[in-house]
Parts: sequence; C-alpha cells; structure tokens
Amino acid sequence: MKIQFAHVLVGTALVFVPLVIGAAFGNPNQRVQRHGWVIMVKPEKIEEYKRLHAAVWPGVLNKLRECNVRNYSIYLKELEHGKFYLFSYLEYIGTDFDRDMAKMAADPETQRWWDVTKPCQQQIPLHGENEWWSTMDEAFHME
Repeated sequence: MKIQFAHVLVGTALVFVPLVIGAAFGNPNQRVQRHGWVIMVKPEKIEEYKRLHAAVWPGVLNKLRECNVRNYSIYLKELEHGKFYLFSYLEYIGTDFDRDMAKMAADPETQRWWDVTKPCQQQIPLHGENEWWSTMDEAFHME
C-alpha cells in the first residue's frame, strides 16, 4: 500500500487527513479508497446544517450506498474565530469512483438535497478549479 505524506493549510491550522487507497477490512483483495474534503460553513447556517443532517433523506442515504460509499462522516470545527469548517470523510468500495460519483450527481433526490445544503456552505479560499468541497490529500493512515 502506498502512503502519501501531505498536509493542507486551512486558515492558520495545518490539517492532516487520510484519503488514499488502502486494504479493505476483512477482504485483502478488495480495495478501499478513503476520501476527505473540506469546506466552510456559514456561521448563521450551522444550526440549519446540523438539523438537516440529523435527518438525512432516506433516498440520499440509499444512493450513497448504491454508489459504493461507506463509513461517511462530516465533522464541524471552528478553526479561527468566526470561521467554521466542515470536514467530510468517506470510504469508497467500488471500482470506478468517477462513474459512481457521476451517477450520484445525476440522481434527482440527491440534487434536491444539495439544493438545500449548499446555501449553508461556502468554498474555502484556496479551493481547486471546479471544486465545491475541496479535496484533501492523505497524510497518514494506520491499518
């Protein structure tokens, strides 16, 4: 397994996040891709964002599973006074990440979900081209 050592500067904080390819639990032949992203959340929208994610629509959760996403989590942290960030982590167990993400993005219910969650979010200043959530590089992973 290849481990990359990298870091991402978010505001004034240096953040290390796992996200490259590693062995799956229980099946050494199945590969798991770990992915991490970061985005800002508007301070006035934090409670709404939490409320929405306390009851994610079943169709959205089913589409995530159908698209080979497992162990999906989103974390919230104030990294600088008044600047709140979301960190998203998931494990992908399929064979074509881009195809599965395109399938999810084409789903009408997922699109509606994004329409209600996106107004809570704000891109980080150093986001990549064509990124909403900014991709993070794996810095360390312990099997």
